[in-house]
Amino acid sequence: MSASSEPAIPDDDPIVLFDGVCNLCNGFVQFLVPRDTDEQFYFASLQSATGQELLAEHGLPTDELESIVLIEGDECYVKSDAVLRIATLLGGIYRLLAPFRFVPRLIRDRVYELVAANRYRLFGKKDRCLVPTGNVQQRFLE
Repeated sequence: MSASSEPAIPDDDPIVLFDGVCNLCNGFVQFLVPRDTDEQFYFASLQSATGQELLAEHGLPTDELESIVLIEGDECYVKSDAVLRIATLLGGIYRLLAPFRFVPRLIRDRVYELVAANRYRLFGKKDRCLVPTGNVQQRFLE
């Protein structure tokens, strides 16, 4: 892929950073892509140069790859906050998750961390990151 065909990192569009070798995380991205009918989300694996750059820019650790991260402009969401914000931006029936933001973050994140800590054992691990195809490839920042 030539440098001119790689998408630039968007300033304001939401970017989802995910563990590129985690089957659960890849499944979440594969779930999200067809439901993102407005094609508003961009994606990058946490392991990629772009993912590492974005984590560093937002003051997040670059060596702890245990969270979905949503970057939206200057805002950055991690763990359960990221999932709830993604659901809100997705709209439709997914907005029904919005009331969960009233559950204390400590409780939401404990559940998130429990799943994250066991994700490889429960869902498996890939040898390499997801390689997108078709028009979706334009929204992957790798």
